[in-house]
Amino acid sequence: MSLLLEGKHAFVSGGTRGIGAALCEIFAREGADVAFNYHSSDELAEKVKATVEGFGRKCLAFKVSVTDRVGMKRVAREIHDEWDTVEILVNNAAVNKGDNFATTTDKSWDWVVDTNVNSLFAVTKPFYKQMIRQRKGTILNVTSIGAIRALPTSVHYATSKSAMIGFTKCLSREAANFGITVNAIAAGIFDTDLGNTLPARLLEAHENWVSLKRLGEPNELAEFAAFMVSDRNSYMNGEIITLDGGTIT
Repeated sequence: MSLLLEGKHAFVSGGTRGIGAALCEIFAREGADVAFNYHSSDELAEKVKATVEGFGRKCLAFKVSVTDRVGMKRVAREIHDEWDTVEILVNNAAVNKGDNFATTTDKSWDWVVDTNVNSLFAVTKPFYKQMIRQRKGTILNVTSIGAIRALPTSVHYATSKSAMIGFTKCLSREAANFGITVNAIAAGIFDTDLGNTLPARLLEAHENWVSLKRLGEPNELAEFAAFMVSDRNSYMNGEIITLDGGTIT
């Protein structure tokens, strides 16, 4: 059987850490050339690039913020010039901060919402326009179970991830007219830098309300994501798939 993503080209936002790095690795293993952006660490970017190229795939890395609309348009153009097509887009980049709502500062609220919500427009639109011209493509958004269930996570984070669900569902209807699918994974708590920013009390309580009684591993989400963006998953659109180790509600 052929690889899941053989001959495909993918862009992953936030590709140097945690789930983003795992997505780049698994997509490359499954046959895709991979491009990604990152915010700060050139060292981590080179490491991910080497991993992708180790599978015999091409890799492009861009040091640009997901909130930089002009920068993301440039990234999309450069990838198009290099590869002609991008069939897969994953909106993965996100931030969180362990705030209580009553003490959340304006700066903290704006940082989380700008990074997690406004980036959806900045990153998605230039690639979406390319996909429209191609009449094909798939978009996968990484949201959170904090957007679905009343869990003890930060209000600004849950709000931003809820916006991603609305974005997914509404865009999926429009995109279907052009042969493009849009879906999302509602992730539980994973063993990543982002996951470990949660308050210690929440991480300690995690075993009591997750049936598998452990954090998720980034590669576990990436393995499932590779199927979701593959041609073998051709009839799913506008869905939010929970991957959280079995949250007990």
